[in-house]
Amino acid sequence: MAGPLSGLKVIEMVGIGPGPFCAMALADLGAEVIRIDRPQAAGGRGAADKARFDVLARNRRSVCIDLRKPGGAEAVLALVERADILIEGFRPGVMERLGLGPDVCLARNPRLVFGRMTGWGQFGPLSQAAGHDINYISIAGALAAIGRPGEKPAIPLNYIGDFGGGGMLLAFGVMCALHEARQSGKGQVVDAAMTDGTAMLSAMMYGMRARGTWSTTRGENLLDGGAHFYDTYACADGKHVSVGAIEPQFYARLRELCGIDAPAFDAQMDPAGWPDLKQRLAAIFLTRTRDEWCALLEGSDACFAPVLDWDEAPRHAHNQARGTFVEVAGVVQPAPAPRFSRTPAATPVAPSAAGADTEAVLQAWGFDAAKLAALRGAGVIGAA
Repeated sequence: MAGPLSGLKVIEMVGIGPGPFCAMALADLGAEVIRIDRPQAAGGRGAADKARFDVLARNRRSVCIDLRKPGGAEAVLALVERADILIEGFRPGVMERLGLGPDVCLARNPRLVFGRMTGWGQFGPLSQAAGHDINYISIAGALAAIGRPGEKPAIPLNYIGDFGGGGMLLAFGVMCALHEARQSGKGQVVDAAMTDGTAMLSAMMYGMRARGTWSTTRGENLLDGGAHFYDTYACADGKHVSVGAIEPQFYARLRELCGIDAPAFDAQMDPAGWPDLKQRLAAIFLTRTRDEWCALLEGSDACFAPVLDWDEAPRHAHNQARGTFVEVAGVVQPAPAPRFSRTPAATPVAPSAAGADTEAVLQAWGFDAAKLAALRGAGVIGAA
């Protein structure tokens, strides 16, 4: 594949959420990522058609190996010998029980980077507990900070824990470890926990809190909707716009274009006046439709943008000009990011159905006909 990671070989032990997101990010940028799927995931009517909607699985081929059968773990270890990175997202101890723990894998390939993705981490009192994004961002302090004053915390989908503090942190971690391995000749384990990653994403807020410039009451701060100049507003047609005019020059431009000359707006950074100014600004935005506000403010230094939904965002002129979204097998989805000047990523390839590429991949990774026949006979892989 094209992209800056071309030539990199990655094994993905298929899970949900952050692991596939990490694998997608690596594959998007050119790595050869092989998904190790469970046999029960394979087959079924319309499997190939259903697979195309699993955007997180794009750009990878799928191998089904039954790890419960004798020889299953050994087949994965044979792949490990040729890999640069392995990523897995099971609870601590599961890979060890499968015979695929870090010690075993690193013994077969001392340069391997073994990436582990969990919510709570590989150790700690909660490491064996079940959980999801909402739980992990809770104990890191992030969830308590999101929402309106007097209301319960607002759920930010699973962007913070699963993807930002999880999958993206794992991708960063394994690439850092790979850089070191290519100097030292030694691989290592990367313990990526969504609690750790969420805490790291919150670094600026913890600093502001220590300085006394961030309240623990949500909805009263500079970046959480407390300020009138950093919030969303309803328009005459029921649609919404966002305003983020923090700097004085951008705030002045917003006022100029909106015709706001009331002296009360002069005290921009006085939190005591924010609730009143928010009500005044809300009344102003209700006087026009979202499109009318776009015609007036979009593209200016007022720090303005329309709030678009899933269907509108791919049609926006800026996103279309940059190719921010692509259509793959009839499914509109985000394009690979970031962009590279010399080694651009290729257009994504639709996901394979589970197990669709088993024999082709194993053959390409060094399994001969006799070995494939033995694996079929043992039920480790399905019939061709």
